[in-house]
Amino acid sequence: MTSTVSVDAPRPRLFSGNHLPLVLGVIGLVTLAALENRAVGTALPTMVREFDALGSFGLASAAPNASYLISLAIAGLWSDRRGPIPTLRAGAIAFALAQLLVGTAVGMPMVVTGRLLSGLAEGLLDVSLMVLVARTLPAVLRPRMFSLFAAMWILPSVLGPLLTGVVTEQFGWRWVFLGAVVLLVPSWLLLGPAMRQSLTSPAPERSTEDAAELEASRSALPWAFAASVALFSMTLAGDQLEGHPVIGGIAIPVALVILGLAAVRVMPKGTFVARRGFPAVVAVRGLGGAAFAGVGAYLPLLLTLQHHFSPSRAGVTLSITGVSWAFGSWLQGREHGIERVNVLRAGLAFMTGGLAVTSLLAWSDATTWWGFIGWAFAGVGMGLSSSSLSVLTLDLSDHNNSGRNSSAAQMAGTMSIATALATSGTLLAFNADNPHPWVFGTIITAGAAVALLGLLSAGRVSPAAAS
Repeated sequence: MTSTVSVDAPRPRLFSGNHLPLVLGVIGLVTLAALENRAVGTALPTMVREFDALGSFGLASAAPNASYLISLAIAGLWSDRRGPIPTLRAGAIAFALAQLLVGTAVGMPMVVTGRLLSGLAEGLLDVSLMVLVARTLPAVLRPRMFSLFAAMWILPSVLGPLLTGVVTEQFGWRWVFLGAVVLLVPSWLLLGPAMRQSLTSPAPERSTEDAAELEASRSALPWAFAASVALFSMTLAGDQLEGHPVIGGIAIPVALVILGLAAVRVMPKGTFVARRGFPAVVAVRGLGGAAFAGVGAYLPLLLTLQHHFSPSRAGVTLSITGVSWAFGSWLQGREHGIERVNVLRAGLAFMTGGLAVTSLLAWSDATTWWGFIGWAFAGVGMGLSSSSLSVLTLDLSDHNNSGRNSSAAQMAGTMSIATALATSGTLLAFNADNPHPWVFGTIITAGAAVALLGLLSAGRVSPAAAS
């Protein structure tokens, strides 16, 4: 359905009086979540040393993965049945409880419980914020909103570890998490007008088909739980590969099989053949996420082992990721007069070519600048494509299914990234004593091939024209 707007009507603006509280509230929540995500990696080593529980490091790191996937499935179903507000409230409460548990922890069991709650909160907030944006922002403003989502990860990525380190050293690691609870309050208050607007919107009428889809989503919840357990098991097994290769070598393939079976049950029908329309959106999101994250996770290690970078210098790839991703997302939010599917194609083309150039870091002794340039292009492509896929997800949804569709798209990215990391991690673990350049070259080249497959599938995100 299309609508026309009078040429004399005022042009909607993202930072106008009507939308400003929503935008600032969403920015606040996304920034808080990003800071918490980056803070854990910096503070956790200090925490496990204080509690004399180094063996719990992997468990505390992996705990959010166990709850995130099932949280996404619950959030999608809940948001479509009751609207985004109850889900958003539950996510905010879970976030606050998670920070309080970790911040007041007297041992690692409390920390691990808090980390499980953190993953639960992330899933609830991710989906409910998407649905809230869909219900309260005009479609023309969504691209810019999603570009802000990406931009809000830059400062936490660049300054988060430094800020966390300073707070940990000067005041103690507990204030990293307790401070997040304090900062949650103003963000929540700013979301008030948008939440009231959503509550006053008339409830959408449900067809028989909508009711059947809701029931199917409910019956798939056990499979989402199985996927969460499989993802958690893969993470822990990956930590054991070097010391116990047989155990890890068995556990990871078993977990991958379970994850694959679960994915078939929880993903929209037609996802695995990129059926035209929304299933193709989900498929392309999974392919793009696996290609980019599967390479990015190993670039610092490649630079350290093969090019003899110090750990701090090798971390430059993380800075390149944050800046280039945000720049690509900003580009897709501009009014360029290009169809969304072509923006998506451009992003995947950038990613494919960028990853191919990045592979020179492993395949040749060329200057590392070529690899950095390639990675920057891949980051721009990820920004263009991931934000475009978020826009397409809402464009192809309505009030009855925007929660489940947002959930499915994010679950596809999470599961595909986990599969890519498990596969490449296994390859690396069996060559851990002396990783040859071909190991890293294979990982990066495979990422480029997966991105190319996404590019070839991108044209299918547009629904078939009615005859």
